[in-house]
Amino acid sequence: MNFDNFDLTEWFQAFHDLMTTTLFQLQQTPVTLLSLFIFLLFLVASILFGRFVRRSLQHRILPRFEIERGLRYTLSRISYYVIVTIGVLVSFQFVGVDLSSLAVIFGLLSVGIGFGLQNITNNFISGLIVLFERPISVGDRVEVGGIEGDVLEINIRSTKIRTLNNISIIVPNQEFVGSNVINYSHGDPSFRLDLAVGVSYSSDLDTVLKALQEIADTHPKVMQDPKPRIHFEEFGDSAWLLKLKAWIPDVKEYRAIKNELNQMIVRKFDEYNIEIPFPQRDLHMRSSVDLPIKKSNHE
Repeated sequence: MNFDNFDLTEWFQAFHDLMTTTLFQLQQTPVTLLSLFIFLLFLVASILFGRFVRRSLQHRILPRFEIERGLRYTLSRISYYVIVTIGVLVSFQFVGVDLSSLAVIFGLLSVGIGFGLQNITNNFISGLIVLFERPISVGDRVEVGGIEGDVLEINIRSTKIRTLNNISIIVPNQEFVGSNVINYSHGDPSFRLDLAVGVSYSSDLDTVLKALQEIADTHPKVMQDPKPRIHFEEFGDSAWLLKLKAWIPDVKEYRAIKNELNQMIVRKFDEYNIEIPFPQRDLHMRSSVDLPIKKSNHE
């Protein structure tokens, strides 16, 4: 290759002409490759900077203060969206699109929303409502649409829930605004366990009450304030039906604690010789009666 006639100045001039060539006009403002490059650069930079600020707030700055986990997540998310929004507005300025032009663009988008983007817009607005009103927070144990799990992420369009089987479910945000949602952790994570048990009619009632009370008093994760209660519910077909009502500090552990309490009931009842009856049915039979045989007329 011959570099004798290579002129670096001419090369730079050609590159400059290429980058500054008008591709099209937007609101009487010429758009060039250079302006598009700067637009994308600022857009990407604002997204990366927003992520950096969000992670710094959520994991480094806000944990130093006495702020609950859900509020920390909300503040960091809002900071991210504010930074990205400012970055988008600044990026549009480099392309030559001012706020009045953005109003025109949003007007066109509103027409598109009317033709089929209602679902996306609904989820977007619902995401803002969830972030600001905070009916659910990251870490909450919720049940929505028959799905029970822990909230992992609250995004602008959807929320990620991890089920008890460690399966991630993506739930649209409108489900948390327009549907009935059970939030077990909202405000107070404590939870009341109701354990039903039946004992034989031949049992000593005072011994049964004593056994259940000992179980509630000895389990390390059963709260003593409020105190556990034992209710005699009703007289069943083959058993007295009682219910142990005990409070635990964290609703997320209710399945494990319920399993432990049920095992303790079996062992304690065996210790006190308390019978847990099974349903019984009495079948009465009587001997058959010989029926007269009607003779045929042809005989």
